[in-house]
Amino acid sequence: MKITILGGGAMATACAVLLSEQSDHTVTIWARNAEYAAQMARDRENRRLLPGIRIPDSVLITSDVQAAADDAELLVVSIPTAFLREALTTHRDVLSRNQLIVSVIKGIENETFLRPSQIISEVLSNDRIVVLAGPSHAEEIARRKPASLVAAAGDPELATVVQQVFSTDRFRVYTNTDVVGVELGGALKNVLAIAVGICDGLGCGDNAKAALMTRGLVEMNRFGTAFGAEPTTMFGLAGIGDLITTCVSGFSRNRYVGEELGRGRRLDEILAEMSAVAEGVRTTRSVYGLAAKHDIEMPITREVYAVLFEGKDPEAATDSLMARPPRDEGD
Repeated sequence: MKITILGGGAMATACAVLLSEQSDHTVTIWARNAEYAAQMARDRENRRLLPGIRIPDSVLITSDVQAAADDAELLVVSIPTAFLREALTTHRDVLSRNQLIVSVIKGIENETFLRPSQIISEVLSNDRIVVLAGPSHAEEIARRKPASLVAAAGDPELATVVQQVFSTDRFRVYTNTDVVGVELGGALKNVLAIAVGICDGLGCGDNAKAALMTRGLVEMNRFGTAFGAEPTTMFGLAGIGDLITTCVSGFSRNRYVGEELGRGRRLDEILAEMSAVAEGVRTTRSVYGLAAKHDIEMPITREVYAVLFEGKDPEAATDSLMARPPRDEGD
């Protein structure tokens, strides 16, 4: 199978390394920046976003989208949500060929509140989309550390195809038909990772962190089911599985943002020094807006939003959560 990966980030690189393990796949990475693509092709390494990982010689790396997408049977889309619509629209004529598409993107578009698969479908007029999500830090996948994810599609046969294409002895893929739940789980956990990072930055301790993750899962489920997700999805790999990884791992960019905020730094300073995108920052704006519009109770998300965009002190946000009226846990 000829596979083209759209994006030059850490996850795009990790997917290329993973997929190239199977000799019957021809793998190409398309990176929009020509200089960056040339550097990766020359050095066989994504030095900026995935240093220390060798990109196999069999992987073609190019900034020529026509050459990358020509005859591709499967597109893996790994472009941050904020830039997804523009990138696809710019190259719509080349990419609109009704190939099977795999989205590994986690976020919600600010302006439209659309999920990545919805943006892809709208721009490329293609509904053959599978969402691949779960606990999946690129740094570990590329080093062949064991991982388990879920491939979700409305058509179970498409999910099974992706399961077969991606599965290796170190990468296990389950299938699911709840695209909404899997995609929202991947987006919402980034918001909560910021909250957990704030908790650690303030030195609140393990008890507080466990409570945030547990009650955060309640918010994820409450939000997901309001938009049609299956309740069980948030208790699977794309929900609690991804939540745990993102909240405790040193690789988590969103957790890092929160931790630095908890230590008293400004958001603009933190983001300016980061080479990769922390999807949770923009996703917080979308989730907060949707929750307010549909009257969904999201107290943790509300406080994260207040810290990120209203200048609220992280300590005061913690106090607001702790001062909420007592209630039954099952409510």
